[in-house]
Amino acid sequence: MGLLDGKIGVVFGVANKRSIAWAIARAWASEGAQLAFTYQGERLKDNVAELVGTFGPETLLMPCDVTRDEDIQAVFAQMQQRYGKLHLLLHSVAYAPREALEGRFLDTSREAFRIALDVSAYSLVALARAAAPLMTEGGSILTLSYYGAEKVVPHYNVMGVAKAALEASVRYLAYDLGPQRVRVNAISAGPVNTLAARGISGFLEMLRHYEAKSPLRRNVSPEELGATGLFLASDGAAAITGQVIYVDCGYQIMGM
Repeated sequence: MGLLDGKIGVVFGVANKRSIAWAIARAWASEGAQLAFTYQGERLKDNVAELVGTFGPETLLMPCDVTRDEDIQAVFAQMQQRYGKLHLLLHSVAYAPREALEGRFLDTSREAFRIALDVSAYSLVALARAAAPLMTEGGSILTLSYYGAEKVVPHYNVMGVAKAALEASVRYLAYDLGPQRVRVNAISAGPVNTLAARGISGFLEMLRHYEAKSPLRRNVSPEELGATGLFLASDGAAAITGQVIYVDCGYQIMGM
């Protein structure tokens, strides 16, 4: 019997096979969860469809631009129609304009700031609000953060501010949704070579730095992030909510 047998989940943010979201989705599915997926825009549709197809042709795949409330409503209307309930939600969505991830944070434009906060932080609030009515049996909402929310990481810039807002949102959502037994947590992952990460200037240097300075002297693997995502979705984490769990080979504890 799998840890997530009988659980229904929806996954936002798979871009390709290297996505952290895909690693967590695979871990969830391996323990019995039945999953639906969304994709952002036609450019990513084929990649995501190919991956999702490995779970079977009946797997639900839906378009969703998280900045459009009507898209979000359409996703959860389809979830309601297909399953009638929901237990798991994975939010792995973040974006800032490329120019905002170069140079100085001081030079972040008002529009780049708005976009980064809307896509990367407010989207969790919007998705949780839409999901909550379906989580009648309790549930687990999981998002992905990064150490740049807590400390300055050169070139992470406005995304660090967005991740700080995301982590605060986790705490407030955990408080609001706790009475209906819905838990909300974040994984703060060490650097992983994903599509999003490659947009950050100096990313390869970051990988080398983590490997040299973390207590475990290595970088985290997608499979390890998947395992943590599985734990947080399972009954083993039934008393854990509002937390940011660092999965970074210990880098977060280091002073220098």
